[in-house]
Amino acid sequence: MATRQFWKFTGSLVGLLALLAILIAVNIILSRVRVRADLTEEKIYTLAEGTRAVLKSLDGPVTLKFFFSGGTAEIPMPLKNFARQVEDLLEEYELASGGKLMVETYNPKPDSDAEEWAQRYGLAGEQLGIMDSTLYLGLVAVKGDTLSVLPFLDPRNERMLEYNITRMIARVANPKKPVVGILSSLPVMGVRSFPYAMPGQPLPKNQPPWVAFQDLNKDYEVRQLPAETDAIDPAIDVLIVVHPKAISEKTQYAIDQFVLRGGRLLAFIDPLCLADAMNQEAAMGMARPMSDLGRLTAAWGITYEPDKVVADLSASTRVQRSDNSVEENPVFLSLRNSNIDGHDMITSSLELLGLPVAGAFSGTGVEGLSVGSLLVSSDQSALISAMAVQMGVEVIRREFKSGGKRLNMAIRLQGKFKTAFPQGKPKTAPDGEKKEPAKPEDTTPALKESAKASTVILVADVDMLYDAFAVQEIPIFGQRVFQPLNDNINFFVNAVEQLSGSADLGQIRARGRFDRPFDRVQELQSEAQQRWMMQERTLQEQLAATKERLESLQSKKDKSQRYILSAEQEQEIAKFKQEQIKTQHELRQVRKNLREGIEELGVKVKVINILAVPVLVCLAGLVFGWYRRQSVKH
Repeated sequence: MATRQFWKFTGSLVGLLALLAILIAVNIILSRVRVRADLTEEKIYTLAEGTRAVLKSLDGPVTLKFFFSGGTAEIPMPLKNFARQVEDLLEEYELASGGKLMVETYNPKPDSDAEEWAQRYGLAGEQLGIMDSTLYLGLVAVKGDTLSVLPFLDPRNERMLEYNITRMIARVANPKKPVVGILSSLPVMGVRSFPYAMPGQPLPKNQPPWVAFQDLNKDYEVRQLPAETDAIDPAIDVLIVVHPKAISEKTQYAIDQFVLRGGRLLAFIDPLCLADAMNQEAAMGMARPMSDLGRLTAAWGITYEPDKVVADLSASTRVQRSDNSVEENPVFLSLRNSNIDGHDMITSSLELLGLPVAGAFSGTGVEGLSVGSLLVSSDQSALISAMAVQMGVEVIRREFKSGGKRLNMAIRLQGKFKTAFPQGKPKTAPDGEKKEPAKPEDTTPALKESAKASTVILVADVDMLYDAFAVQEIPIFGQRVFQPLNDNINFFVNAVEQLSGSADLGQIRARGRFDRPFDRVQELQSEAQQRWMMQERTLQEQLAATKERLESLQSKKDKSQRYILSAEQEQEIAKFKQEQIKTQHELRQVRKNLREGIEELGVKVKVINILAVPVLVCLAGLVFGWYRRQSVKH
């Protein structure tokens, strides 16, 4: 009997050891097999195809140095979570690079070598707490002697995180400055006046560049083109066209061929350019301040009416009139989140854009082109004549008839373009224009369609770039300092930056959020807060009414009794105190209900998270057992 029990015990022990050995073997085998799955709803750990293409194209090793003060006690937990998620994302980069990208992590403790390197790289250290601890949360990309730095990874810009990381990798991999060409009928790059004046005339003043264009030279090689040109240098990567007023066919053809060669275009046109009108007024000009791209937009399948302006009642702006009164002007547009594409890298981080007197685009593009909306009006908008705008707000409102649909004020065209000049280069020059002798490049065969995909961004407003509508000048100690009025310049900078990058960068969209908000909790908080605010407002109104009543009673009282309360006053005060106590009790009850609702919801979520998987496993086991028993019976 004892022998039998011994062998039974031994068999059980051997079985357990065998099971343990199998588990160890399975773990060893699986540890060598890289199986990764992104189960997040918005695929926040899945790299975009554009990122993978950039990593694949690396011709040498690139190092990413991630600096984070992880050991600092004062760092808020949400920031620690964000840093950990950044590390996870960088690991995805390293795995996808096939060994071409290496990630190094540093904890820049006070007075350490890591902190010294963080300071050398120019990372932005933020002071935390009473112990003067410094927080570093930055990233440096290094390839040879070339480096690119993100001084601080702001969690508020997490939707652009992948784009920013991929862009810095692309910059160190190809450090050559992109070439940007500027073609404009307005002095966006400033004017250097002749240093001498005509007899009897004041000395002309230099005009500085518009603020939006002042810093382009820092990141790009900028080339200024004449407003009329018949060819665009193939070395130009991005062409910025601003207010091409009365654009000639030869200039249209030059832009057409530039796009077909694969060049990227950023064009600002306007049905009623206020900046041009101001310049004309100063120059005593009479031409109508409008611009378009001629036959180019039609060839791309886009309709633009140069005599129509967008009016939007939901996006109207309070504008000061000449008599200092303020009015709501529906053609001076203030665009917010609902009007801005939150998924495109150009616009995803923008919150407010000001478009004074903008036009609109319509159309789905010709075959081979995709059209995406960047800036749109609300559905309470309409197109009205530019003439009505010049006649005042009353005429605008009288002519306004909502079309019930959104209007596109900025769009992105991507794909393969077809020429707007199927017959080749225009043969005749416009009236008054001198025909120039053919140049060597004139003999180049005209392109009929794109050999490769390109990108064109069209914006139906020029004034958004004009200083008067984009920045406010603040003189400080004799210096000119400009404070942004909105995100107009950020829109321009983002657009140029994205177009100047590789085509792979253009494929990256805004990421999902690491920090997923608890929507139901937020709804509870919002509902309770609204109730609380309503009751607080009621209490304030009651307080004001009671004070008014007391003052009224006081004014009726005899002067000799002004320090003695009448019976009516005492009743009024007692009544108010009772109302105040009652309302405060209701406020406390609202807060209590809010806490209980959130706690109850939290308990439910915890129970579901803890029990859901075991319950599902048990159910699966029961179903499997029932199925086996049925199989045995049969």
